[in-house]
Amino acid sequence: MLGKFRLGTICYYVADIARTEAFYRDVLGFEVKRMDDDGEGNAWLTAQTANGIELIFFKRDARPGDTPVVVFDLPDGGIDDVVSGLAAKGVTIVTPVSEAPGGWSADVADPDGHPISMYQTNELPRRAAGS
Repeated sequence: MLGKFRLGTICYYVADIARTEAFYRDVLGFEVKRMDDDGEGNAWLTAQTANGIELIFFKRDARPGDTPVVVFDLPDGGIDDVVSGLAAKGVTIVTPVSEAPGGWSADVADPDGHPISMYQTNELPRRAAGS
């Protein structure tokens, strides 16, 4: 089901946004942009790789192994239908479709519990056309 979508984002949960920003910018040489989507000072970071895969960084308590999270872009929308289809195949839904910066996301787990995420912008329909 996700095999037809491109990998768009790798999401990291980090303890310190400023430290992460300095590392990825000053040490690794990424152009890092600080974002403040919610208006309440909850900054997050974004950086682009040379092949167009986006790295994003959110401040959140995380245990080793919780991240990175691979995020598949859903360019045609329909996130509700994709998640429903995966659930029908017995996939564990970790986070149901919920609001994310600029759109919607959902998380599932592979058989070993590794997170797999999906994202679509809020400009696209949450259900596929004709469903």
